[in-house]
Order: sequence, then C-alpha cells, then structure tokens
Amino acid sequence: MSRQSNSLLAIAAVTLALIPAPALADTTPTPQAGKAATAKTAKPVDCAQVKCIALTFDDGPGKYAGKLLDTLKKYDAKVTFFLEGQYVKSRPSYVKRMAQEGHELGNHSYKHPKFTEIEPWAIRSEIQKTQDEIKKAAGVEPKILRPPYGLADLQVTEVAAEFDMPVVLWTAGSRDWDLKDVEAIKKQTLEVAEQDGIILMHDWVKQTVEAMPSIVKTLQGRGYHLVKVSDVVKKHELKPGDVFPLPQGWEN
Repeated sequence: MSRQSNSLLAIAAVTLALIPAPALADTTPTPQAGKAATAKTAKPVDCAQVKCIALTFDDGPGKYAGKLLDTLKKYDAKVTFFLEGQYVKSRPSYVKRMAQEGHELGNHSYKHPKFTEIEPWAIRSEIQKTQDEIKKAAGVEPKILRPPYGLADLQVTEVAAEFDMPVVLWTAGSRDWDLKDVEAIKKQTLEVAEQDGIILMHDWVKQTVEAMPSIVKTLQGRGYHLVKVSDVVKKHELKPGDVFPLPQGWEN
C-alpha cells in the first residue's frame, strides 16, 4: 500500500472520534497561578526539565476568545491557537491580543475544507489567505499547520513543506464540540492530560471557555506548565512537511 494510502487510513482512524465541527459562532515545580504575565516578561519553558502540556484551540478566533484570553492571562498560561482566516478577518483584535500576550498562532485554513478532497492549488490558497490575514492582524505569520479535521496525506504534507511548516495534530481531544457541557469537558480533558500531551479544544465552544479556569487551575495543581505546542514538540526537531504526532502507518 502506498504511503499516501497508509496516511489517509491511519489519520482517519486516529481522528475519527475527535473530528471537530467547523466554527459556527460569530519532582516538577508547580507554576504559580493567579499571576499575570506578558509576552515581554515570559521566560522560555524547557519541557525537557519540567512537566509540560499544550492546550490547542481550533477554528477560531471564536466570539468567546476574549474571555478565554482573560483566563489565560490570569493564570499565566500559554496556549496555541490554530486559526481560520475567515474568523481572523472578522475578529482581528483577538488575534492581535493573542500574539501580544505570548500565545502561539497556527494556520488552520481559511474556510475549513477537507484538504484531502481538494486540489493542491486550493490548499495553497487556503493556507496563504490565512497567513495573510494573520500577518495583517498580528504582524506575525504562523510557522505550524493543522489541517481541518486533522486530515492529511502526501499531497497535504508536500504543500505544507512549500510553506516551510510541519503539520501538528494532537494526542487527545476534549470532545468539547460534541459534549457541550462544562463538567463533561473538564472531566474529559483532565482524563486525557499527560506529560507533553497536545489537547484539541475549541474557543467557539462556550462551555469550554467556561471550564477553562477550573481546567487550568487543576492542571497547574498537578504540576503542569501550560505551554505553546512548539515548546512540546521542540525536542522532535520537526522539519517542513513532517507530521506530528505520527499516526500509525505513516512514515515521514
């Protein structure tokens, strides 16, 4: 079986239970909670030395992003936002604030199509338009790509490589897009949390944003440093076009 076929089957299997709906809404030192930090004063975190976890938010910025950012600032937590260009265009102030407060910005397409079902030129357009909108809003360009639904194949990785970006998926999901319940989202997230984990969440899910203060406090109480996904994957030295986590059956 070809590498491309293997990748499609493997990634589909990995993501089947975690596929998010597109956004529809307009030992280990314990980090001290409750102290706000800015991008200027934040110190780099070495995940080889401390216990790290990366919370990642897809499909945004959603209309609850401001409240989420308030929570993250309060507890000195950093996350990664995989943004859709269409929402960056309509909510640029959130994107600017994300960058200013030290969060990581990733590319999640412009309108959330399945990259495995469109032509290479269309994938390029989706990525480039989103890069342009993020640069316009925040003055920076994403260096990582997460394809919609986590779907990738050889064609997708080749286009990602053209943009000098690796493909970053997730190790587990909060299932917030399906659960839509504060306690259930908290329970699921804490159950799948692990060292160097990459958790899929969505800032357009109101209940996720409402659950975040409790989730952050609990994770920090367990000794986790909430960091950008680039901090977690740094040791893997990902190259443009690489996929991480590597689904079964895929070879970079």
